[in-house]
Amino acid sequence: MIRKLLPPLALVGALALVPLTTATVAAADTDTYKELETFMGVFERVRANYVDTVDDHTLIKGAIDGMLASLDPHSSYVEASDFAQLKTTTDGNYGGLGLSVTQEDGTVKVISPTEDTPADRAGIKSGDYITHLDGELLYGLDLDASVEKMRGPPGSAIKLTIVRPGRDKPFDVTLRRERIELRPVKWELKDGVGVLNINQFSANVGEQVAAALTAMDKAAGSAKPIGYIVDLRSNPGGLLDEAVSVSDAFLERGEIVSERGRARDDIERFYARPGDLTAGKPLIVLVDAGSASAAEIVAGALQDHRRALVMGERSFGKGSVQTVIQLDQASALRLTTARYYTPSGRSVQAGGIEPDILVPQLSDPDYKDRPTVREADLRRHLISQNKVDDKLLEKDANVDPRFSASAAELEKKGIKDFQLDYAVKTLRRLATGPAGTSRAG
Repeated sequence: MIRKLLPPLALVGALALVPLTTATVAAADTDTYKELETFMGVFERVRANYVDTVDDHTLIKGAIDGMLASLDPHSSYVEASDFAQLKTTTDGNYGGLGLSVTQEDGTVKVISPTEDTPADRAGIKSGDYITHLDGELLYGLDLDASVEKMRGPPGSAIKLTIVRPGRDKPFDVTLRRERIELRPVKWELKDGVGVLNINQFSANVGEQVAAALTAMDKAAGSAKPIGYIVDLRSNPGGLLDEAVSVSDAFLERGEIVSERGRARDDIERFYARPGDLTAGKPLIVLVDAGSASAAEIVAGALQDHRRALVMGERSFGKGSVQTVIQLDQASALRLTTARYYTPSGRSVQAGGIEPDILVPQLSDPDYKDRPTVREADLRRHLISQNKVDDKLLEKDANVDPRFSASAAELEKKGIKDFQLDYAVKTLRRLATGPAGTSRAG
């Protein structure tokens, strides 16, 4: 089995053995052999003449890394030494800080902190640059090595030097690593609304969502939730199967997502099974710039089927699928092999999911100056294959007067999360009739 993966930054899932054949080599033409001769010529000269002795493995691995880096930000080569790190990402159980990061111009850039982790509690934000760890410069270090340095025994301290756009000087933040045991699904009831928070799409998330919906019904008693909010903010993605399963929980029928590879007939489609676990009650999906990949599949499917209002900010825009191919016992290739499309045929790649209702996070005092990191900001990102030119679409530049409150004003009113508060109030309006009677049974 080949595992299809959708996260923007981390490899999730089991590695599968795929035998290599000689078909590709046999089909190589004369130009290919000339290019390979050039490569071998450079290899031999470096090995013979470089100022220091360098082993063949270092040279070959560097060449492979460079080849894959020239394709897109998500294709990569991993060796046995990396497998343990990949497994900790899968398990969601490791000593670390709780950060999703990428690399930009040789520096580490924060995509988003994971909720209720040391990084989140310390106020690290999307768009921050991490330049030093314990005073050691990270510039030029590959991303995996930087992430490995952030991890360590729970309880151990580490100092991060942060450069935040909008601030005149870098500043240091000292964090204490914790055992990051991610709870991918959490729920609560707010003013009669069921709020479902999905942090990532790891194994069994679909089952956990179904269990959470049942638990909310029981907790609400005879009143029952009048509707639901699916919070996918800062969700970096995960397993395709789980994204399909979560979407299926809210849909009666129809396509959820399709994958399309290089060949015209290389298309795989995924469909919902009969049965909406919420019986058609009003639904709002919250997204932001940290909602990526599998999270965008769910948001796009529910939006296209007009099953939910999507609210918040434009999502990350990772619409590509990575296939993990184990080359031998000690190495594997993660290669981008397809794009995924929403039921209406939209490619999410680079463009992301546009919310039906744009709602800024006013409770973040830095939201106006806070830079966002999306797929389109990454070097060599795949281009979208949407036929509609988004640039031709008219944008409403008017500022909604409801979005004029400052973070301090909201805090005085007891509103710590403006987007969630706005979603709850909107859903209550959707779910009740003119006389305040619930429309949903």
